[in-house]
Amino acid sequence: MPPWCWRLSFPTPVLNEIEKAVKQSESKHRGELRFAIENSLAPGWIWYGLSSRHRAAEVFSNLRVWDTEENSGVLIYVQLADREVHILADRSINKCVEQAEWDKIAKVMQKAFSQKQFQQGSLQAIEEITRLLATHFPADSLDHNELPNRPVIIRR
Repeated sequence: MPPWCWRLSFPTPVLNEIEKAVKQSESKHRGELRFAIENSLAPGWIWYGLSSRHRAAEVFSNLRVWDTEENSGVLIYVQLADREVHILADRSINKCVEQAEWDKIAKVMQKAFSQKQFQQGSLQAIEEITRLLATHFPADSLDHNELPNRPVIIRR
């Protein structure tokens, strides 16, 4: 997949809307969201049989989503070549929200993406994640933004 291919699905206006949605989301709970987009897995990953789920875990670590005060980070990882979406949450959130909930949201995103509705699918997922986090980690006056809201494009 060419390195610029992500721009077809996530042009600047879509990235801006995702950033805005993340910022609005974080005003309703104490969680921290990161949205990461990667064109494809590196050939070495494929050669060794590693999955995009493994890659999502690595991105979770590299972006320091685990490094929030309340261990309340959530990563939305989009791997475009295989049209996979993985949502990973830090340990405090995992105590309250089952992985099946995240997987259900990821499937909704994948369905929207298969219909070329990248903005709609992304915003709908952020809305669902907001609902879950607001239930388990409601906002308080001490909350501050610990991670960037801008979606990250992973380039190799």
